[in-house]
Amino acid sequence: MNYFLVDPNTPNPMNATTAGFVAGTYWFLMLIGRLVGASIGAKVSSKTMLTFASGLGLVLVLLAMFMPAIQVSMPVLKSVAGVTSFGLLEVPINAAFLVLVGLCTSIMWGGIFNLAVEGLGKYLAAASGIFMVMVCGGGILPALQGWVADIAGYMPSYWVIVAGLAYLLFYALIGSKNVNTDIPVGTPVV
Repeated sequence: MNYFLVDPNTPNPMNATTAGFVAGTYWFLMLIGRLVGASIGAKVSSKTMLTFASGLGLVLVLLAMFMPAIQVSMPVLKSVAGVTSFGLLEVPINAAFLVLVGLCTSIMWGGIFNLAVEGLGKYLAAASGIFMVMVCGGGILPALQGWVADIAGYMPSYWVIVAGLAYLLFYALIGSKNVNTDIPVGTPVV
């Protein structure tokens, strides 16, 4: 998002500091999403939470990709004449939608993990260790998106994110079905 916001070909490009603050708002919204997710996690199933978060994230990314680049006001830290303050900043609506995705992405890991190890019984410890190795995908997807951005541009690179969110939605709805009905659940690992 930083590169998109400072690109001279983008309508009303920003300075790098301000663009960094806009992108940083994504991380702030991840914190908010995590706190909300933690507070409702005991009341809502992992499947429901992952379905909602990945579906909403998918809609927001698609809106960011296809909306015209109109300016909207967004609350953000900003830097004006070397002074940092909190206030409204005019940003492309595309960036605002991408920032809002932060509300969704923060709760996904817990939901994915819970669904992945559900019903594993005595194999839970081994599967948990293997599953933790797969975190490397969080380093691969940004590199893949960067490569696509170099070839096709900033907004088309978000097709990588659309594919990832679509897979998570599939996983939440269909792919996480527990087929291990013969493994006793709740068996202590020795």
